Amino acid sequence: MKQKLYLWIEDYLFFPNTLQQIIAYLLLPLTFIYMLIILLKRTFAKEVDFGIPVISIGNIIVGGSGKTPIAIKLASSYEKSCVILRGFGRASKGLYVISKEGEILEDISISGDEAMLLAKSLKHSSVIVSENRIEAIKKAKELGCKIVFLDDGFSKYNIKKFNILLRPKKEPTNFYCLPSGGYREPKGLYAYADLELKEGVDFNRVITIKKDGNEAILKDKLVVLTAISKPKRLLEFLPKNTQLLAFADHHTFTNDEIKEVKEKYNDYQIITTGKDLVKLEAFNIENLYLMDLDIKIEDSVDFSMMKEYIKTYE
Repeated sequence: MKQKLYLWIEDYLFFPNTLQQIIAYLLLPLTFIYMLIILLKRTFAKEVDFGIPVISIGNIIVGGSGKTPIAIKLASSYEKSCVILRGFGRASKGLYVISKEGEILEDISISGDEAMLLAKSLKHSSVIVSENRIEAIKKAKELGCKIVFLDDGFSKYNIKKFNILLRPKKEPTNFYCLPSGGYREPKGLYAYADLELKEGVDFNRVITIKKDGNEAILKDKLVVLTAISKPKRLLEFLPKNTQLLAFADHHTFTNDEIKEVKEKYNDYQIITTGKDLVKLEAFNIENLYLMDLDIKIEDSVDFSMMKEYIKTYE
């Protein structure tokens, strides 16, 4: 039942049916208030320069659009880089250094799934989680980092930064802001991006199925076990008969849930994402396979403005 609710909400936010459109219209007064607050915050914010280049990788719709793999791709290209994120789904609060120059210092309960995936993927970078991004930037400088990649930082109007905005391959038919739709900021704010990257045009996801680190072949009975935003997008890369078992974004799996999955899908290949795998590794699921995600950024993408911005701090 919960899985159906998560998928219903996803459809409502991005690709609503007639009933969902009516609900969205009824919530428009709240949406206008929300938009007014967003625009006022942006108008009156004063940018602060922290003396270190800050590259924000964000989007203006709810949920994932490739921020984490893009952050991994870019941060791995710079020495003494640091990725800062809020750390959704973690059991902790406050600022934690999850990894320092590739050395993992905390466990997943402290880090949350995204931060742990970043820490394991970036062998020479640092990863910090904090609700307060300003304090995290100061901590990165204290650690000796030379460049900061801010995960989902577009709405941090008081931080001077270079804004990269990601656009989904398939634009939502629902273009309203919350709560009437899936946009966190008005769609027109794409114009404020320093660099805009659209999936399917500027970058593409490259998926490899792996088992215990080795490339594997998928068979007939498949189920995706995941707790990411917009989980239906995973089915694009898998055979048509694949079932979807979706939990809420950043959900922490329990022993009872995994026991039920093992019993129900014992003769299936259970496929999951990298963000989910860092949580599922503890459950020893024998028939678990990874959708290993890499990002291919097209050669046509012009990063010259970003490089010039970084040079101003050298």
